[in-house]
Amino acid sequence: MRAHYDAVVVGGGPAGATAAEHLARAGRAVLLLDRAGRIKPCGGAIPPRLIRDFAIPDHLLVARIRSARIVAPSARAVDMPIEAGGFVGMVDREVFDEWLRGRAAAAGAERRTGQFVALQRAAGGGFDVAWRDPADPSATRTIRTRTVIGADGARSAVAQQAMPRSRAVPCVFAYHEIVASPRTASHDPERCDVYYRGALSPDFYGWIFPHGATTSVGIGTAAKGFALREAVTALRQVAGLGETATIRREGAPIPLRPRRRWDDGHGLVLAGDAAGVVAPASGEGIYYAMLGGRFAGEAVDAFCASGDPAALRQARRRFMRAHGQVFWILGIMQHYWYASDRRRERFVRICADRDVQRLTWDAYMNKALVRADPGAHARIFWKNVAHLTGLARA
Repeated sequence: MRAHYDAVVVGGGPAGATAAEHLARAGRAVLLLDRAGRIKPCGGAIPPRLIRDFAIPDHLLVARIRSARIVAPSARAVDMPIEAGGFVGMVDREVFDEWLRGRAAAAGAERRTGQFVALQRAAGGGFDVAWRDPADPSATRTIRTRTVIGADGARSAVAQQAMPRSRAVPCVFAYHEIVASPRTASHDPERCDVYYRGALSPDFYGWIFPHGATTSVGIGTAAKGFALREAVTALRQVAGLGETATIRREGAPIPLRPRRRWDDGHGLVLAGDAAGVVAPASGEGIYYAMLGGRFAGEAVDAFCASGDPAALRQARRRFMRAHGQVFWILGIMQHYWYASDRRRERFVRICADRDVQRLTWDAYMNKALVRADPGAHARIFWKNVAHLTGLARA
């Protein structure tokens, strides 16, 4: 282990691993500090844009999704097929995250398994980062580093210590159960099912996402005290998965709004869930985490080259310039359409529209607002007006 690093990345999920890889390829001395045995509850969907931009090999895809089924409170189901040839990749986060950490190490990042304890600004500049090795948890070790990237989740301990005045972002708590995929005619291994039903989630949704040999069955909600385990049990019964074997259970908070500031103005920047980059309404986070991690790594590299802390602000500025409008629109959608079962019924009805389906898949898969078809946008606008005003039937 070195005596001094250019950067210490706390957290080895998609954001942290991507940031560490970028810095290592840029020739920076970087340490990737990650806890062992942590798997985040996640549907595991990755769009084609991520696969292309981050060179994800085919062997990491455990399934290829070619359609989605949206289920209303009344049990009305709407199928949303992806245009011929298109698909959404599915990954197992346990395998996927470890592969990303391995790629960072192959690029030159040093890996350590350990628990972040504290950080303190050093007198001569930089930080002292304290951590514990699980092999010797009674001893606290200290690393000196010029910069820190906090990629340690929605309840980031790095953010709490380094930026205590930064306002915490609202979270959805996600809980899922990984079950053995059934061999029944009703189970489509190439289709994701999404349930909009207040009894399952009062303000979010439930999901059934195939992962090849296994399937993720989960619920998200921001409602405190809501019985998530009971809701997942109910969802499994509805979907015919009540008797399938349960392989593991996981739960964690997921932020649904980017933090207003990602850097401390000295030498620290946040990434991934710690920065709040999970899309409202959909809960999608892997692509945004990896992009935010890349931007954080590039910002830290620029800071190391110039010594100007203002370089760290570019991570958030670049991300919001690219995706801030999408997050704003999705936030409005979640606030309105998920507010009641009556509105959920109308939302599912809108999803049956072919224009909505085409533009939704285009935007999701390419991670950009589609502007090429003004006629379709106009039709969608007036259909939304009709549903919002009640002129259209649910």
